[in-house]
Amino acid sequence: MTQLRTVQVLGGGSAGSSAHVRSLAAGLVARGVRVTVCAPADVDRAYDYRGTGARFAPVPRRSDPLTMGALRAACAGADVVHAHGLHAAVRTCLALGGLPVPLVVTWHTRGSGDGGRDRLLRLLERRAARGADVVLATCSELVDRARARGARDARLAPVAAPRAAGPPGGRPDKTRAELGSTGRPLIVAVGSLDAHRGYGTLLDAARRWRALDPAPLLVVAGEGPLRAALQGRIAREDLPVLLLGGRDDVPELLAAADVAVLPSRWEARSVLAQEALRLGVPLVATAVGGVPELVGPAAELVPYGDAEALADAVAGLLADPARRGELARAGRAQADGWPTEDDTVAQVLSVYDELTGGAGPLPL
Repeated sequence: MTQLRTVQVLGGGSAGSSAHVRSLAAGLVARGVRVTVCAPADVDRAYDYRGTGARFAPVPRRSDPLTMGALRAACAGADVVHAHGLHAAVRTCLALGGLPVPLVVTWHTRGSGDGGRDRLLRLLERRAARGADVVLATCSELVDRARARGARDARLAPVAAPRAAGPPGGRPDKTRAELGSTGRPLIVAVGSLDAHRGYGTLLDAARRWRALDPAPLLVVAGEGPLRAALQGRIAREDLPVLLLGGRDDVPELLAAADVAVLPSRWEARSVLAQEALRLGVPLVATAVGGVPELVGPAAELVPYGDAEALADAVAGLLADPARRGELARAGRAQADGWPTEDDTVAQVLSVYDELTGGAGPLPL
C-alpha cells in the first residue's frame, strides 16, 4: 500500500483551527500518513508543526501570485488536500484550479458582518462550499449552512479540543490569592477581546454583580483590539473586573473559578466550554451556534446580549452550591461523551479513504 500524502492548509490560523491541525497532523503521521502543513511562518513558530513529524511549507497570509504559486506547488503531489477555515478554503480552491486533487474543507466557525461584508462572506462561503469534495463542519448549524451554500457533501465532524497532559498544576487557593479573589467568588471568561465575544454584555452583568455580598471578581484571559475600550469602561464604572491579557495557564484559572462564563454572539465548539466541563467548572453560556449541542444539560444557557439573564444565572449559581455541584458532575459526564482526538483523526482518515479509493493507511 502506498503512503498517503496529504496537505493541511491554514489561512490566518485561529487558535482553534491551528491547534486542531497540530493534533490532526500528529495523529496522521503516527498512522503512516505523509503530512505537509501550509501556513504562515508565525503560526508554525507558535504550534511547531514540524514537531509532529510533518513537513512545513510557509505560505504568507497575502494572496498574491507568488503565494498562490507556492500553495499550488505544495499541493501538486498530494493525494488529498485539506483546508481549514473559510479563507484557507477559498485560497486553496483557487490554487488547485485544474489539479485532479480531492479537496476537503473543515468549517470551524462562521464569519459575520453587515451590508457589503455580509455579502462578501456569502460569496466566499459559496466558493468554499462548492469547491470542496467534502465539507466537514464542527456543529450542525454549520452543516446546514454549508448545504445552503451549495456543498455537494457536508458532514458533521466535531473537533476534539486537545487535552492537557494531566490535571491542572498549582493550587486553586494560590491562584485565587494571586488574582485578589481570596474571600470572594471568582468568575472566569476566556477569549480574544473582539466584538463577537460579547464582553460588553459581560461588563453590564459585572455592574449588577457589585450589589452581591461579597462582590465577585471577574477575570478575563485574552488579548485583542477591544482591550483599551474595555479597560476604559472598567475604570470609569469601577467594575470588579481584571483583564489578564493572554495567558498560558487557562486550565489553572478555570480550576480556581466558581463559575466560567461564555457570553459570545456565536460559537461552534468553544474550547472554553470544553475545558470548563472537563474540569467540572459550572458554566453559564449563551445559547448560540453549536453551544447547546456541545454542552447538553451540563450548563446554564442564556440568550445572547441579555445582561440581566447572564447576571441572574451567575448570581443564582454563586448562591447555590448544590446546583454548582450538579453542574460539575453533569459537565464531566457530558465531556466523557465527546469525541477524542483519536476519534477525530479516524473520522478524517475515513473521508480521505473514500476520496482516494482506499489508497491510504487504515486507522490504528
